[in-house]
Amino acid sequence: MPTLPWITPNPPAPGTGAVVMASRFEVHSLADVPRFFLRSLAVWRQLRNTPGALGASLIARPLRRTFWTLSAWESREALNAFATAEPHRSTMTGLRSTMRESTFTFWDTPVERLPIAWPDAHARIDAQRAADRGPGTSVPR
Repeated sequence: MPTLPWITPNPPAPGTGAVVMASRFEVHSLADVPRFFLRSLAVWRQLRNTPGALGASLIARPLRRTFWTLSAWESREALNAFATAEPHRSTMTGLRSTMRESTFTFWDTPVERLPIAWPDAHARIDAQRAADRGPGTSVPR
């Protein structure tokens, strides 16, 4: 599946900052992919209507059982409100058993740097995965 391109649910105010979150999810088996993908689409619809969401993109690589998300938020509070609202909340708990690996990374950026480029997000996710695994470990994408 191709990348879902960057959307801007709420235009950012010029001269402000954004909280960026990038994530990587890997499910256990190919049998888990359809369920993960369908639940992801419900969360994508939620995001499009969420106050404080400044932008988002998604990459799905079903045959690799891997999904990446990238989003920007007005504040950490806006991101947390999204994560604890439905359907995101029940999606997180409902898919927990299908997850092989999850990685999250966060950083701040001026809104003028939105949209975030995927190569930057991948590099940050890879660095976080390596940090989570410990020194001297490699992380295949």
